[in-house]
Amino acid sequence: MPLDPFFVERLRVHRRYLLDRARASAKARLIALWPFGRSRSPEPQPPKAAEPFPSRPSTQGPQARARARHRRAALAWDRKELETVGLAGPDIPIEEHRLELDGLAPFRVRIYRPAERGDQPVPGCLALFGGAFRIGGIDYPTTDAGYRHRAADSGVAIVAVDYSLAPERRFPTQIEQAYAALEWLFDNAEGLGIRPDRIGILGTSAGGNLAAAVTLMNRDRAGRPIRLQVLEVPVTDLTGRHVDLAATRALGIPSFLAKREMRSVASTYLPNARDAKRPYASPLLAPSHAGLPPAVVLTAEYDPLRSDGAAYGAALRAAGVEASVVLYLGVTHDTPIFTGVLPAARRWHDDIVAALRRLHDEPQTPQE
Repeated sequence: MPLDPFFVERLRVHRRYLLDRARASAKARLIALWPFGRSRSPEPQPPKAAEPFPSRPSTQGPQARARARHRRAALAWDRKELETVGLAGPDIPIEEHRLELDGLAPFRVRIYRPAERGDQPVPGCLALFGGAFRIGGIDYPTTDAGYRHRAADSGVAIVAVDYSLAPERRFPTQIEQAYAALEWLFDNAEGLGIRPDRIGILGTSAGGNLAAAVTLMNRDRAGRPIRLQVLEVPVTDLTGRHVDLAATRALGIPSFLAKREMRSVASTYLPNARDAKRPYASPLLAPSHAGLPPAVVLTAEYDPLRSDGAAYGAALRAAGVEASVVLYLGVTHDTPIFTGVLPAARRWHDDIVAALRRLHDEPQTPQE
């Protein structure tokens, strides 16, 4: 199906962004290699004193400052997106908790409660945002608005995890934080007004990777009764073997630029390229997918990750897990945020809400 006209101008902007990044990177490499015109070597400097906590992520240096600028720009862009193409979220009860668990870096959890439920316990869904592991967060306006709408429309409490970003914290920190949040949710569900027998997990893009990994980790460790996993445009194989470059070529984005971006994401998140083959980094590569929760997977036609989602759904089905995979035609990876202007985004929201409402159903008891 042709690309929805809404995306045409946005695509031109994105292509220009990718080309500008490629040119800047090539220029930096040439300058580093060019032997002429360099200034003389700087005077030697005395060695710096050792930092008291050398394992603590650095917040200094040009790369860290560049990341901070990029994240500020991304946050400003996201705010503009909500104002121009999104829908502001409803005013519903929220609460925050700061978790310091199992020696992990501290992180926040924000609970979005469906207002009409009052004091009655409701189902809950652990939610993990997207952003290529290196940007995003629960304070991003489109993320916050999306969680508000989903909680209000589904009657399910959305328990959003503000996991640490890479490269300041790398794999498996984010998965361990998400798993610790899941354990905390089950252990404290009744006090939080959440039904412990009706808990699911949801993740978008990089968050979809984490959500899938957490279900594997939960199966391998405690076996908590996760009722449902909802994965939106998930990346499930960080080796890149399932990246669908036909999707990017259809958008007029050269394959080398798409590959470069994917490699950049993986290298930012993973301490070592070999880690991409580990099941908790690439859930698709797990030796077995048996015993995982029922899954709803949403993918987009013009998204290089569409095959990741399809392959993961197929792997779940092959292992006897109930799984459905829906491909939205004519749209791109970031479709869910455009609910203010795009009918497909509103339908996407409705499908997520329908999936979350399954958590209201009574748990099935095993038949003898």
